Amino acid sequence: MALPDFLTKIVGWLRAGYPEGVPEHDYLPLFALLGSQLANDEVTLIGDELAFSSDPQSGEAIKKAIGAITDTTPSDADIARVRSHLAAGGWPLAKPDHE
Repeated sequence: MALPDFLTKIVGWLRAGYPEGVPEHDYLPLFALLGSQLANDEVTLIGDELAFSSDPQSGEAIKKAIGAITDTTPSDADIARVRSHLAAGGWPLAKPDHE
């Protein structure tokens, strides 16, 4: 299934921010950050896209992180670290336009 354009752009920003792939310790704050700006189904679609393009172990860790965002709140420091990392990769950190 093809992603909507705005989700494709977000995946592109994530790949630019993490060209070597998202390290496992950033999954939870990353998906918490995404969850603060997107609907749960949109976060899941992004996670599925990232998991599809990564190795199976990373894919499972991504899926666990998405599930954990409802149970665990990452620290402000972790969120700030991920936000900074993505900003360095060009992510504007603005809420995506759903047009």
